[in-house]
Amino acid sequence: MDKEIIKRVIADNQEEVSNFQIVERDFNLEEFGNYVFVGIRRAGKSFLLYQRIQQLLHSGTNWNEILYVNFEDERLSGMQLEDLNLLLEIHWEMYGQEPILFLDEIQNITGWEKFARRLADSKHRVYITGSNAKMLSGDIQTTLGGRYITIDVYPYAFAEFLKANNIPYTGKALLSTRGRAEISRKFSDYFHFGGFPEGALLAAKRDYLTSVYQKILLGDIATRHSIENIFALRLLVKKMAESVKTPVSYSRLANIVSSAGAKVGTNTVINYVGYAKDAWLVTPVQNIASKLVDKETNPKYYFTDNGLLNLFLLDGNIALLENLVAVTLLRQYGREDAVFFYNKNIEVDFYIPETKTAIQVCYNMNNAESAFDREVNALFKITKVLDCNKLLIITYEMEERMEINNTEIEIIPAWKWLLSSPPMRLHGKN
Repeated sequence: MDKEIIKRVIADNQEEVSNFQIVERDFNLEEFGNYVFVGIRRAGKSFLLYQRIQQLLHSGTNWNEILYVNFEDERLSGMQLEDLNLLLEIHWEMYGQEPILFLDEIQNITGWEKFARRLADSKHRVYITGSNAKMLSGDIQTTLGGRYITIDVYPYAFAEFLKANNIPYTGKALLSTRGRAEISRKFSDYFHFGGFPEGALLAAKRDYLTSVYQKILLGDIATRHSIENIFALRLLVKKMAESVKTPVSYSRLANIVSSAGAKVGTNTVINYVGYAKDAWLVTPVQNIASKLVDKETNPKYYFTDNGLLNLFLLDGNIALLENLVAVTLLRQYGREDAVFFYNKNIEVDFYIPETKTAIQVCYNMNNAESAFDREVNALFKITKVLDCNKLLIITYEMEERMEINNTEIEIIPAWKWLLSSPPMRLHGKN
């Protein structure tokens, strides 16, 4: 690898990162920790690196102490594992000291984890980003275990989306008619088109989302896993989107896809669903009332961003609301064994063991008395089988607080609930 090319890349990156206007996100990292940021493509992982670098620069750290490299730069396309040490050599030649390393999209370098482990073992401070499961496979976790903390990164939470659009959401803004109307308008935008940072200010959001989805489907899933039956893969994702509120088994998905003309077996569906999860396109949520096998094989699948889900739906507001609640809970509590639904004689949309919270999602509780009774009764019944400290019904607009038989149920509009939820809780996995 030509050293002069790497030097130009480093210099260009310094200028780009220094001048980039970021929307600061709410996250705190330990000063001397090493981190791997993972998440769906375009979630804003690189922007978090930019934010951290700018924080260091503003606190007095200079570029001679920082090395940022984006491995998606086409000028580095020929770089191999054995070339990575050149980064340290070149920085030393340029500045005469060891840097804090920011390695963006490093999964493009096969074997990168060996270099990352050596950096940590030699007491370098390191921040790494990656877009897919290559960053989280068992082999890599074994290699990096105890040396790095893995942080899940999602697209913007609603509060961050408002901030990116320069919409205040203080108590004063929420009290004013104009302020609430503006927040409501932006919530509709966020509800239907999601929170990808680069798309937050775009007018042609659907075109942008279609582009992101194609890159995930064809790049992060099909190409990476050498899938030839693209039609079956597309159809599978479509059917998962259409079933987002319903538990669905691998065999059921295989039957649906096969009946539509794309013959696939259950094992193939298991692989495809695993690839979609690894690429952060979907996340399964399990039934806390099920036995272990059913938990694994009959979950609900939620899409990481409402904008992606909405590409597949017609008149999909009910599904979009439940998906938005699911993603917010997963962002707050984690993707693994933290968020569940309950389905055994009664159906409750979400249960959070950590806070003992049961949640129902109902788009419109004013349209039928039976809908109101169904949601309320389900919450009362679940208190008989699970410990519940809090009962919530999340709606699109309705707000009310009720107490029945000494049990309090809060009915809250989604936008207000979202603004009361932490934008991003860091889930460290050593």
